[in-house]
Amino acid sequence: MIYNLLFPTKPNTTKASLLLLAVRIIFGILLMNHGIQKWSNFQELSTAFPDPLGIGSPISLGLAIFGELVCSMAFIVGFLYRLAMIPMIFTMIVAFFIVHANDVFAVKEMAFIYLVVFIIMYIAGPGKFSIDHIIGYELERRKSKSYKK
Repeated sequence: MIYNLLFPTKPNTTKASLLLLAVRIIFGILLMNHGIQKWSNFQELSTAFPDPLGIGSPISLGLAIFGELVCSMAFIVGFLYRLAMIPMIFTMIVAFFIVHANDVFAVKEMAFIYLVVFIIMYIAGPGKFSIDHIIGYELERRKSKSYKK
């Protein structure tokens, strides 16, 4: 029992999937709060929001809101999980390496923490408690059913 806890051989065990679900919920809600703040203050922020990609402040703000709000919702429920994580990771890369590049580490630490967690979660996958897992299971069931005919 202790060996299975310390050295799990199956990444999609129920315990591992519950841990992945907990991390998805916690970090998804935390990042979603940043997106909600940006969305609710869109008018004020759109004129002064950083434009590190040279596409205009309103568009940069819209992309940040998409990465932090919309993609966080998909991340939490595990829908198009890895696809949804790409804008989230990209947003944190831009925040850490470009927007806060000249700031002290204490200022950009939060972006770094999100970035590391999201990269680890991208690699780990959503686990069994996700919409993607349900869809994948159903597709496999249909595929094996059609081969039996």
